[in-house]
Amino acid sequence: MGWNEFAFAFAAFFLTHSIPIRPPLRPWAVARLGYAGFGIAYSALSLAVLVWLIAAASRAPYVPLWDWAPWQNHVVLTVMLPVCLVLTAAMARPNPFSFGGAQNDRFDPASPGIIRLTRHPLLLALGIWSAAHILPNGDLTHVILFGTFAGFAMLGGRLVDRRRQREMGQRWHDLRAAISESPAMPSLTGHTLLRLLAGLLLYAGLIWLHPLVIGVDPLV
Repeated sequence: MGWNEFAFAFAAFFLTHSIPIRPPLRPWAVARLGYAGFGIAYSALSLAVLVWLIAAASRAPYVPLWDWAPWQNHVVLTVMLPVCLVLTAAMARPNPFSFGGAQNDRFDPASPGIIRLTRHPLLLALGIWSAAHILPNGDLTHVILFGTFAGFAMLGGRLVDRRRQREMGQRWHDLRAAISESPAMPSLTGHTLLRLLAGLLLYAGLIWLHPLVIGVDPLV
């Protein structure tokens, strides 16, 4: 299949990340599956297509652009720690500003957590992950893959902001102003420490799983 499979997988990735969240499909699916069921189904579909896309990239023709060097792995290992901490800080947290968020009606602007630093923590994590992984993957296919992800993460925040402003109206601006008055650094509560611990465990788990799933040991 070569380049054809890679192109098909890329098209499927963007279609599955745009069509299901737009009307009339999203309201139709939510009415039948519920919000939780829709979230689970959408996440499973997104993950399956992402796995296919990464596999298709590994099967595409290899066109080298630059040589690999050990320092490139060190850069990825360094930046992936904050990526994991951002992910666990954002998971299952109310976030009315972004495309995700759990129980957004319970969002407290006086205690916004990671939302105080960025309205789109998942996109931030995606952008850093993608940009870092360009370095040790100096071939055309993976530069296209990770470069597109990084660009998607950069532009995605602006697109989501525009949509959420239209949907929320003045409340979007009121919440943003209220968040700016909250403490810049969250207090180290037990809940916060648990999220930090989860981030460290996620980081260790990814290092352990990387050679098993991807076939490349990041520590070598």
